[in-house]
Parts: sequence; C-alpha cells; structure tokens
Amino acid sequence: MATLRFMALKELLKRKPMYIEELGRATSEYYGKQVFDKPKMKKYLSKDAYEHVMEAINKGTRIDRKMADQIALGMKAWATENGATHYTHWFHPLTDATAEKHDAFIVTDSVSNGVVESFSGKLLVQQEPDASSLPSGGLRNTFEARGYTAWDVSSPAFIVGTTLCLPTIFISYTGEALDYKMPLLKALGAVDKAAVDVCQYFDKNVSKVSSNLGWEQEYFLVDEGLFMARPDLMLTERTLMGHSSSKDQQLEDHYFSSIPERVIAYMEDFEHESYLLGIPVKTRHNEVAPNQFEIAPIFEECNLANDHNQLIMDVMKRIARKHGFRILFHEKPFKGINGSGKHNNWSLSTDTGVNLLSPGKNPRTNMQFLTFLLNVMKAVYEHQDLLLGSILTASNMHRLGANEAPPSIISVFLGHELNRVLDELEETVPDKKMTPDEKTSIKLNIGKIPEILLDNTDRNRTSPFAFTGNRFEYRAVGSSANCASAMIVLNTIVAEQLKKFKSEVDGLIEKGVKKDEAILQTLKRYIKETKKIRFDGNGYSAEWVEEAARRGLYNISNAPEALHAYLTDKSKALFAANGVFEPKELEARVEVEMEKYTKKIQIESRVLGDIAINHIVPTGVKYMNTLITNVQGLKDVFGDTADFNELAGDRVDLIKKTSYHIKNIKNKVHEMVEARKVANKEEDAHKAAELYDKTVRPYLDDIRYHIDKLELIVDNEMWPLPKYRELLFAR
Repeated sequence: MATLRFMALKELLKRKPMYIEELGRATSEYYGKQVFDKPKMKKYLSKDAYEHVMEAINKGTRIDRKMADQIALGMKAWATENGATHYTHWFHPLTDATAEKHDAFIVTDSVSNGVVESFSGKLLVQQEPDASSLPSGGLRNTFEARGYTAWDVSSPAFIVGTTLCLPTIFISYTGEALDYKMPLLKALGAVDKAAVDVCQYFDKNVSKVSSNLGWEQEYFLVDEGLFMARPDLMLTERTLMGHSSSKDQQLEDHYFSSIPERVIAYMEDFEHESYLLGIPVKTRHNEVAPNQFEIAPIFEECNLANDHNQLIMDVMKRIARKHGFRILFHEKPFKGINGSGKHNNWSLSTDTGVNLLSPGKNPRTNMQFLTFLLNVMKAVYEHQDLLLGSILTASNMHRLGANEAPPSIISVFLGHELNRVLDELEETVPDKKMTPDEKTSIKLNIGKIPEILLDNTDRNRTSPFAFTGNRFEYRAVGSSANCASAMIVLNTIVAEQLKKFKSEVDGLIEKGVKKDEAILQTLKRYIKETKKIRFDGNGYSAEWVEEAARRGLYNISNAPEALHAYLTDKSKALFAANGVFEPKELEARVEVEMEKYTKKIQIESRVLGDIAINHIVPTGVKYMNTLITNVQGLKDVFGDTADFNELAGDRVDLIKKTSYHIKNIKNKVHEMVEARKVANKEEDAHKAAELYDKTVRPYLDDIRYHIDKLELIVDNEMWPLPKYRELLFAR
C-alpha cells in the first residue's frame, strides 16, 4: 500500500478517503473488517448462539427458529454499527453471475407512525425472492415461479457498501437446485464422507476431509473510452473483428514485467476491498498478452473459495470503472493471442492437518498419498467426458487448444519422476501374497517418494489436468466461469471413485488378503488402467491428437456435444448415487446451458451483422468512392494513356479488392441472418443449440475474415473502430 505512485495517490484521495487512512496500516489490521467472522460472532452473539452456529458449520446441523432470531439480532447489530442499512440473500443462479435483492432493515412502527430497524431469524434463514426470470431449465413455470433462498451458514456474511450480504442457496418450490452452491455443497459432502472412509485405512483419527481450491483469475483491462467505441466489446466482451497488431505478444515482454502505474493503482484499490471482505489475495502479475493480468489467492475451503471468486469478480468490475478501465473476463477477447483461464488448483486435506495429495514422512503416509493420487486419476479417466462438459462453453471454445491454453482432450500430467514411481510400483507389487522381503522392498521404495519428487514435478502448460507437487491443477476452466461447475463434477467423481476403491479393497480383505497388500494390489491395477490418460508431452501436437484417439480418449471441442455427457445413464447414476443431482435437475441444467449457448451465438451474430452492415460496409464504400474519385481525376489529367494505367493501376486493384470484400461481407451477413431465422424456429433447446453451432457460428469467422482484410486496406482515419494496437497497448 505504501508504494502507491503520487498520481495514483492523488486520485485515490479524491475517491476513497477510507483507503488513504489505511495506507499506513498493516493489512492484518483491517483484513476481514467487513466479514461477520468467528471473532465477531463471539463478540455479538450469545455463547449458546455462537456454539449453535459453530456446530452447524462443523457438523451440518440445522439452526432452529429461536436460535436463528438470536443470531439475526447479533448480526444486525454488527452490520448497522458498520453502516449497513439493507440486507440481501446473495446467491449464484445459473447465469454465471451473482444475484441479490436488497431489503431495508425497517418495519413500520404503529406507535410512532414511523419505522424501526428490525431483522428476524426468519428473514435470515430463508426468503422467497421469486427471481422468476432466472433460468430454471423447465423446473419452474412462470405462473408458478416460487423460489427460495436459504442461508449457507458455512460461508460468512459480509458487507458491501451499505448492504449485509448473506450467502445462500437458491432452490425451487419443490426443492430442486436452481443454483451452483447447493450441488457444490452436496458434492463436497460426498467427497468428505468417501475420503474419510478411505483415510481410516491409514489414520483412525481422521473425521473430516475438506476439498480445497486455489483459483488463478486471468483478465484483460481495456481503456474505457476505447471499450465504449467497440460495440462488440460492449455487448459480447470479445472483439468479433480486428486484425492482429504488428506487435502483440511475440516478444513476451509483457509477461512478469513491471506493472503499469495506472494498473497498479487499480490493483491496489481492489485488493484493499478484497482484504476488507476477507479474500486472501496473494499474487498479482502481468500475464503474457498485452494488457492481460492475473491475481491468485491463498487456498481456501472450496465453497468459501468459490464464493470469494464470484465476489471478487464483481469487485474488480466495479473498481475498474473508477480507474477508467473496463475489465474483460471473456476467455478469448482478442484473436491470435493468449486467452484467459481460471486455473482451479484442487486438493484434499484432513482435520488432522494432512494434505492427502502431498507425500508424507513414512511409507504409510506415502501409501495414503499414492492411494488418493491414483483414485483421482482413475476418476478423471472414467469421467473425462463430464470434466469436459463442465468447462466447455461458447466462450471457452475459442480459448482451448492454443496460446498456453490446454487442448480439449483430458489428460493427466504427472512428470517424469512420478511416472517412474508408478511404473516401478506396478512392476514390484505381486498379484499374490507378498513375501517379507517384497514387503520391505516396496515400503523402502514408497518411503523415498518425497526425495524423488523434490523439485522434480515440472509443469506442463498444455496439460488440462496437471499434478503440481501437492495438488492437481485443472487448467481448462475458463476465466468467466463459476468455479463450482468444474468443482461439482471433480468432487463428485472423486467421491464415487473412492467409494469403489474402498469396496474393492474390503472385498480382498474379506478373502483373507492383508490390508496393505489389498491396497497395493488395487493400486497396481489402477496404475495399469490409468496409463491411457497419463501424458507428459506436447498437447498441441497433431501426433497427440492421433495418439489420444488410439487410446480412446475423448476429443470434444464443441460445447453442445460436450454437454450431453451429463445426460448419459452413467452420469445420471453417478450424481444420484452421491446425492448431488436428480436426473430431472441434470436435464434442466443441460437445457439451461444449451439455451445460454444459443443466445450467446445469437447475440454475437446480431452484433456482428449490425457492425458489418452499419459501420464496416459504409466505411468500405466511402473509401472505395475516394479511390474512384482519385482514379477519375488521374484520367482527367492523363487521359487513357500508358501514364494513366501505370499511375492508377494499384488504385484500381484496391477498388477491386475493397469491392470484393464488401460484396462478401454483405452476402455472408444475409446468409447468416437466414440461417438464424431457421434456427430460431426450433423449439427444442438441444436442436436449436446444434443448429446455431453448425449453421450460424461458422459465419462469424467467415465475415470476420473479410472485415479484417478491409481493415488493412481502408484509410486508417476512416476506420470506424479502435484497432488491436490501441486496445492492447493503451494503458
């Protein structure tokens, strides 16, 4: 904070006095100031109410109405003391954004004919926000659109501005999930139970396993004035046209370079607000592409981490406008340079302080590490299609497969040394009863795992699912996504696989095989079965695409196709068995995603058509007329002579090229509109998405090609839109 440049400091003095007052203070002194965390609960709640909340957080018990009233009273007292005048149930509908409806802390007072501040347990625990226009995939009819929000006690309340925000789930009148949070909580509960059961093989003291998440949020900043001059950025968050800049990221000189003054002022501003909200932002840096940046927090419990990611995206958008920026979370706002991801770093930890994906100090803890490592790999192998379905969207399709983004083939990167450990384990573990020497030899080798892995687990930017020392990094998640989509799938498939593992091991034990031998024999089989998905090479190469096909791995780069993975009998059984989704909830979600896909392509095609016909074509015609006038003038001067042909020849060629591109733009826009009319008549959401994908989307690239060619021809002063060189380098 103390390193703010003078000009940035001057601007902040105008804008946010509280920020300036805290510049000299350590972050720890004001961190979490706007969060109703445990210390504040202890201060504002009675002992009984506090213990009640702690039990609900730790054990998932229900909060009764009487206790809810006490909690609401204490929470309101804290909130109003800190300037809150309203409260809201803050939730994550299926729009990839957050939702809120604010109500004031007032009720009418019949004695004074005025109002008094009030907040009851009933209002705290549950509300009926209606929210009938939010997507439901057919789970609600408009004429019976009752929906409920219910407080998620495990995620602390917080204050934004003058509003107390209560993280909540959002469900239909009949109990189906209409959001991301409720199924995420169910998936986290499933992996907790399954992982604890497996941990009992190694440590009887384990009673809880938490899923942890550390997201890395990439984003672009664009000058607000340039943003407003680009209708495509305003309406779709990506440039639907634009020729590449002569200089973009070729030199990679933006990566990790010093952060521009204006940007650092912005970063420090939103980091300050993040710290007030208890979001542990740790890292900030320039990314590879010009005007691209990244932030990353310290790992947190998965549900809380997801809430914090959704919250910080809102904060970043709001603060960007104060600094004259617009922030772009779109996965590929600029063609030909790096897109933006949201790498989901995921791990499991026990209430005894052990990271289950980190090697330990002895053979037993290392066998536990191998158990969880291989079970995660097995889960990924068995459900690779679902993992793709959880991250493939209309916007992320543009990003995957190039410029450091992983391909849409799910593979697991382990690194040379860890692969060698698994190969050796496969060879040394016998299928029969082990001799004492074999047991000793295996234990000695397993005991050396921490030494073997020390600084030997490299990274692979082309791997969508990479092991990076003590966690898996799911790199394929898109920057605009709600982390919950991928985390629901990952935690559910791991829970299911751990249950299968325990069943298989217990089956061997019942046949008289010793526990350690039963575990090792099962792991040996998993090593063989997951070889197909282990890949440490270049994920961009044509050879890998061919090799992946031979291995039988999925290669789906199309969102509508990927979404069908949710609707297989296998997937329906998986989610139902783990209590995460009922079949009708899955069907509704897929319908919502299909509709979102259709609408995004529809909006992009309409915006592109409008810009092409109303901006680009008139500009091209105007420039062509200028050339024609120039040619006519030359002819008036030189007549139909050799000199005229020599002087006017290049301009005639430009007229022909300009006319050619204008003609193609107009024709292709017309064809795109006609294709859209046909697709719009399709009432089935799945078929409509497929039609938009196959018959409308291809025109976006076709039309762009001709517009980008015109950009290189038309007089720069005439071109109606800011160009890439301006968008990417204006800071």
